[in-house]
Amino acid sequence: MKDTINNKSSDGALNTEVLSHFQTKYNSNPSNKLIQNVVTQHDVNDIALDRSIVTNATHTFSTVLDDWTVTNQARSGRCWMFAGLNLFRVDSMKSLNLKQFEFSQSFVMFWDKIERSNFILEAIIETADRSTDDRTVAWLLETGIEDGGQWDMFVNLVKKHGVVPKTIMPESESSSNSARMNGMINYQIRQGAMNIRELYSQEGDPQEIRELKNGVLDTIYKILCIHLGTPPDNFLWQWKDKDGQFQRAGQLTPKEFAEKYLTTEIDDYVCLVHDPRSTSPIGRTFTIQYLGNVVGGAPVKYLNVDIEMIKQITMQLLLDGQSVWMGCDTGKQMHRDLGIWDANLFDYQKVYEADFSLDKANRLQYHQTRMTHAMLFTGVDVLDGKPTRWRIENSWDSKVGDKGFFLMNDSWFNEYVFEIAAPKSYLPVELQKAIDTEPIVLPPWDPMGSLAKY
Repeated sequence: MKDTINNKSSDGALNTEVLSHFQTKYNSNPSNKLIQNVVTQHDVNDIALDRSIVTNATHTFSTVLDDWTVTNQARSGRCWMFAGLNLFRVDSMKSLNLKQFEFSQSFVMFWDKIERSNFILEAIIETADRSTDDRTVAWLLETGIEDGGQWDMFVNLVKKHGVVPKTIMPESESSSNSARMNGMINYQIRQGAMNIRELYSQEGDPQEIRELKNGVLDTIYKILCIHLGTPPDNFLWQWKDKDGQFQRAGQLTPKEFAEKYLTTEIDDYVCLVHDPRSTSPIGRTFTIQYLGNVVGGAPVKYLNVDIEMIKQITMQLLLDGQSVWMGCDTGKQMHRDLGIWDANLFDYQKVYEADFSLDKANRLQYHQTRMTHAMLFTGVDVLDGKPTRWRIENSWDSKVGDKGFFLMNDSWFNEYVFEIAAPKSYLPVELQKAIDTEPIVLPPWDPMGSLAKY
C-alpha cells in the first residue's frame, strides 16, 4: 500500500480522506489486531519487556558498599535530600559507631520550604517591573515551591541550618505526603507576589516591599510548623552504640551536631553533569537562572563533562569505598518491582512498529528527557577494568527491587544518568581549574534546570 497521503486541505486540518487512510492502513496489518487485543487488557510494558535482559539481571556485584537498609521518601519529592543525607549517614554511622542511623529529612525539608519561599519572593521583587505575561515571571509563578531539588541546594541547607537525627524531628503526615502543604504555601506565595507587585506599581519603597515579603514568610513559617512540627533550636543527644555502650553528647544545636558528626567533607564536592547539547560545551561550567533555594547561598553550578568521565569517577569512588550521589531520568526503561534499568528493557519499536530513536541530546532538546530523581550509587560490577552494571540505593522503601536496591545496566547509565556529586580531587587537573570559571547562564525553563523530585 502506498504510504503517501493526499491532503487537499490548505489549512492543515484532518479531513475525511486523511482519516480514512489512517484507518485503512491500520486494518491492513493483521498483527495490529493481535497487539490491540493484548494491550487493551494488559500494561504495554508487560508486552514490551525483554525477558533476556531480566533473566541476566542478577543483583550481584564485584563491589558492594551497602550493609544498611533503605529509606522511604513516601509520597513526596524529597529524593535529592534523602540521597544527600544517605550519603552522609555512611560516615556518620562510623563516627557514632552505629549499625543503623538516619538524619531527619523533615528538618531539612522545613528549612528548604521557608528558604525557597524567600528565594522565590525575592525573584518576584527583582522582576516586579515586568508584566505577569513575561516568560520569567510566568515561570516563577507557575513553578512556586515544590519538593524537588539539586545537590548544591542540599549543601546550602546543611551549611546554614545543620542537621538533626530523625528521632529529634520525625516524619509527619505532610512530610511524607506533601501535596496539600505545598498547595497552601504556593497560595501564599502567589497572593504575596500579587501584593508585592501592586505595592511596587504604587512606587512603594524597598523597605516597605521587604516588610510585606516578611509578612508572607511569617505566614508560611506558621503553615510549616503546623504541617511538619517546629524545628529544634537545640536538643539532648545520647545513644547506645552497636557495642551496647551508652553515649551522651549533651545539648547540641543542629549546626553543632553537623560539625561534630557529619564527617563527609561537603565543601570538597562539585557537580558534574553530562549535557550533550551544544548550549553547554564540554569542559565549561553553567548554571540556571533562578535555580536555587537560599538567598546568599552558593549558586547551583554544573561542570559539563563526557559521560565516560562521570562513569570513571563514579567507579573509582566506589572502589575507594565511597557512595556517590547521582541524578537521572528514573522513569525511562525501568521496571520498578524488579528494580532494573536497561536502555533496551522495553522494546516499544516492535510493539508499535514505530521509530523511537532520539539520541540523548535530542531527547533533552525536545523535552523527552530530563533529570527527575536522585539516588546513591553503592556498588559496581567490574569486568576487565570496565563497569558492566551498577548497584543503586533508592529511597522508595524496601518493597521494590532487591529490598529497595536497584540494578542499573551500563547501557542505561550512558543514556539516562545526568549528574553526580564528587570530590574535586577526583577530577583531572584541567577540569579542577575549569570549576572556577564563570558559568554560562541558561534560562529557568531549560531542561537541565529540572529538579530531582520522584
